Amino acid sequence: MRSLLTWFDEQGAGEQGWVPGSPYTWLMSRMPVSLRSARFSVPALTVLGMVWLIAQPTTADAWGNGGHRLVNKLAAATLPASVPAFLRSDAAVNEIEYLGPEPDRWRSPAEPELSKAQAPEHFIDLEPADALGPLPRNRMDFEAKVFAAGDRPEKIGLQPWETNEVWQRLRAALREYRALQAAGKDTRGVEAMALFYAGWLGHYVGDGSQPLHTTIQYNGWVGPNPNGYTTGHQIHWQFEGPFVDANLHEADVRPKMTELRVIDGDLFDAYVAYLRQSKTYVERVYQLEKAGGFQGAGTAESREFTAERLAAGASMLRDMIYTAWLESAKPVPDPYVGK
Repeated sequence: MRSLLTWFDEQGAGEQGWVPGSPYTWLMSRMPVSLRSARFSVPALTVLGMVWLIAQPTTADAWGNGGHRLVNKLAAATLPASVPAFLRSDAAVNEIEYLGPEPDRWRSPAEPELSKAQAPEHFIDLEPADALGPLPRNRMDFEAKVFAAGDRPEKIGLQPWETNEVWQRLRAALREYRALQAAGKDTRGVEAMALFYAGWLGHYVGDGSQPLHTTIQYNGWVGPNPNGYTTGHQIHWQFEGPFVDANLHEADVRPKMTELRVIDGDLFDAYVAYLRQSKTYVERVYQLEKAGGFQGAGTAESREFTAERLAAGASMLRDMIYTAWLESAKPVPDPYVGK
């Protein structure tokens, strides 16, 4: 029993955020061959699975609750006056802030199908994704490429597609808001939807600013390791969870936000470029961890770096909301005309 519990502790939940719907099924999928070949009864595995569940942190996703709320709050609070008041009022900022961790609330063993289906939307491992060629804009086209290569999309991640699709929902809601407002009709319903989409969007944009959500090195170094980076499975949550909650505050992050900008060109391409920029900092995370940067108060360098990453997420989210508002003014052909 002692050796098995040690093994469970070493595994961690992983970047994919795999929350078991069945302890037996999940344990058998993760056990080494030596343990899978041993004889354990289903009740025994169920008990061991419950022990593993109890031992895990309640949240193990990018930035944790505090970081995601901070990213969303700063993005909403810095929207320009040209954006409708319902998106930047105190009530709106509070709502968008609350929604920052929302997709992580869908990652519970109480909703196993939902948890498994949306877990890949929080990350993308760019190394295997890029090995398949240029990233297509359409989710289904990417999934077809992955299946054709003999792999599965949930192993690589679907982060940029989910983010782009939620952004398009926001743009569509803002277009409807403009139409209803111009017609003198009640806009309260569509305002509620736009706020939800903006908050939902913020979660994935925040995920994208965390470098470990872009790489196979998401939770312990794999492959050649000449610099001796940690291979344990603690770095991901240690960096984005307890360290952020204890040391990063609005006053640390807000001054590092960039100037407001309109995202020109194709938004999917711009978002993938943002993810690639985040990925350039993967090794820096490991360097900081090796120097004790995420223990306790960390170091000046680790606090500065983390504030910059949170600010990058808040800036990108603000710019994406602002761009959605501007894009919503463009006329769209009625698909039902002539039918």
